Amino acid sequence: MENTGFLLDMDGVIYKGKELIDGADVFIKRLQEKKIPFLFLTNNSQRSRRDVQLKLNKMGIEVEESNVFTCATATARFISKQKPNGSAYVIGDSGLMNALHDNNIANNDMDPDYVIVGEGKSFNMNMIEAATKMIMKGAKLIATNLDPNCPVPDGIRPGCGAIVAMLETATGKKAFSMGKPSPIMFREARKELGVRTENTFMVGDTMETDIIGGVEMGYKSVLVLSGGTNIEDLDSFAYHPDMVVSSIKDLMDLPILN
Repeated sequence: MENTGFLLDMDGVIYKGKELIDGADVFIKRLQEKKIPFLFLTNNSQRSRRDVQLKLNKMGIEVEESNVFTCATATARFISKQKPNGSAYVIGDSGLMNALHDNNIANNDMDPDYVIVGEGKSFNMNMIEAATKMIMKGAKLIATNLDPNCPVPDGIRPGCGAIVAMLETATGKKAFSMGKPSPIMFREARKELGVRTENTFMVGDTMETDIIGGVEMGYKSVLVLSGGTNIEDLDSFAYHPDMVVSSIKDLMDLPILN
């Protein structure tokens, strides 16, 4: 059979909070044994690929840094192609900063080509004001993702999309987003897998990002019910996944894994 590859969301698919989802480690081990390419696809720009690798290793999933693909990586690669050696004013944490530096995008708090927004706790109103002025002077507004909030142990906190909304409202400019469900991120990740569109599985727990992105790209979309979506929720959407499973361990029954 022609090469098959997997794009895997993380929170709600591989782990929930600090707990590994039952069977996730066994599934990844099977992919490795079968030499089936896979990438962890995350809309979290805070952590670098190395940080995510370390987190997974500590949870008992031994993977390489090259198995991780973040929205920060997608953002940095896209900008480096659009404007090689460009510059950016960044509202975000080290994962985003590192990805930009790796792609020769310089930090610039005077007259940047872009204002790039990611998640993080380091932003303040002075940064929002500075970014607003830069955008009004011509800097292009880029969002690593438009997720309105992020899960935390005791609930949620504002996400990248919430910060971007402030800048969009203040400037009247719409952000260009790179994270799921952006086709830019999905296409770049598939190319890194090295497999054809029809042989790409997208496994996720969120209809509005993982599943719609997979559907629009022509990937085989798999919804797991171990995260934030219930089976009853499917009636609210005009699109549906190719498969619905309780958790990732149910995919062990796929013929390509046996």
